[in-house]
Amino acid sequence: MKQLGIVLVAVLAACLAGCSTHASQRSDADAAKPPDPLAITVTPDLRKQIKIGEPTWDNVADKLRVAGHVAADETRMARVGSSVAGRITKLLVVEGQRVHLGQTIATVRSTELSDAQFNYVKAASQLQLAERAASRAKQLLSADVIGTAELQRREGEALQAAAEKSALRQQLGALGLSEAAIQHLEATHQLNAEYRVTASISGTLLERKVTVGQIVQPAEAAFTIADLSNVWLIADIPEQEAGTIEVGKAVEAEIPALPQQTIRGKLDFVSNTVNPETRTVRVRMNLANPRRLYKPAMLATITLEDRARRRQVIPSTAVVREDNQEQVFVQTGPDSFVLRPVNLGGEFGQYRVLTDGVQPGEKIVVDGAFHLNNQRKQQALQGKQQESE
Repeated sequence: MKQLGIVLVAVLAACLAGCSTHASQRSDADAAKPPDPLAITVTPDLRKQIKIGEPTWDNVADKLRVAGHVAADETRMARVGSSVAGRITKLLVVEGQRVHLGQTIATVRSTELSDAQFNYVKAASQLQLAERAASRAKQLLSADVIGTAELQRREGEALQAAAEKSALRQQLGALGLSEAAIQHLEATHQLNAEYRVTASISGTLLERKVTVGQIVQPAEAAFTIADLSNVWLIADIPEQEAGTIEVGKAVEAEIPALPQQTIRGKLDFVSNTVNPETRTVRVRMNLANPRRLYKPAMLATITLEDRARRRQVIPSTAVVREDNQEQVFVQTGPDSFVLRPVNLGGEFGQYRVLTDGVQPGEKIVVDGAFHLNNQRKQQALQGKQQESE
C-alpha cells in the first residue's frame, strides 16, 4: 500500500512539472511574439489630443465628377463664306480678331459675279426697249397704223423682259449685292468682279480656313465667327450614371486655367439620346462670359449633385491614408486602438460617406487620427530597432 502511494505521488509530481513546463513555454512564446504594428496604446497626454465617437447618419447628396470643356454657344455662331465662286484676293482679318456685323473680312474676284451683272444690265436694257416699243405701239394703234394684236405682242415682250430683269435682280441679291449696289450698277452699267465677304454677326473670328489666291466655292465655309459673350460648359455623362440627370440639376465646375474661380449654375440641356460610340449622354450649361475669361476648348471638371439620401458619415479628420488605402482607428480598449481599412464614398462638406469597415456600436477616433498615426509609426519604428539589437 505504501508503494502505491509513492507511485501516485511521483505521477502527480511529474504532471505538475509538465504543466509548469508548458506554461513556461507558452509564456516565452507570448513574450517572443512581435507587437501588432497597426495597434497602439495611447498615453494620457496623447489621449487628450484625440476625440472618440461613432459614425453618424445624415442626408447626403451623392456627387458625380466628370470631365468637361468650354465650347462656343452654337446659337451665337455663324459660318461665313463666299456666295460666288472665285479667287481670294484679300484677307482683312486674322483669327482671334473682333469683327462687327457687315464688316468686310475678305474680297473675292469672281467671273460668275461679273457675268451675273452683265446679264442684269442686258435685261434692264431690253426692258427699256420693250417698254418703248409697247408705248410706240399704243400711239400707232391710236393712229390706226397697226392692229390690236401687234400691241398685245409688244406688251407681252415688255412683261417678259420685266420678269427676266426681276429674276436677275434677285440673283444678284442672292450673290450678296446690296440694293444700293444694284441700283448703282443699273445707273452706271459698270461691272465689278470684286465680291466682298462680310461678317454676318458681331463676334470673334474663331477660324479662318482660306488663304490669298485660294479658289472658293459657295458651299464652303471660309470663316467661323462666334459671339463669346455667352458660352457653353459641356460634359458627357456615362450612360449608367445618366438616369437621374435632368434639366435644372445643380452644377459646380472648376477650370484649371482659372483656379481661383468656382462656377455654379444649372443644367440647361440634357440630350435625349445616348452616343452609341462612347455610351455617354451629353449635358450642358449656359455660362455668361462678359469679360471673355472662358475660352472655347478650355478643360473643366464638372460636379453634379444627385438626390439626397440617408447615409452613414464620418469626419474627414477620422481618416488616414496608409498603403493607398483609407483607414480609421477603431477603439479596442480604454486606451488601445487599431488601424483598420474602410471603404468610403464621396465627400460631403467636412465629412466622408462610410460604406463599409466599421461595425455598429464600434467607436473610432473622429478627431486627431493624424497625430495618433504618427505616434503609431514611431512606436513601430522603435520596435524594429529593438528587435535588430
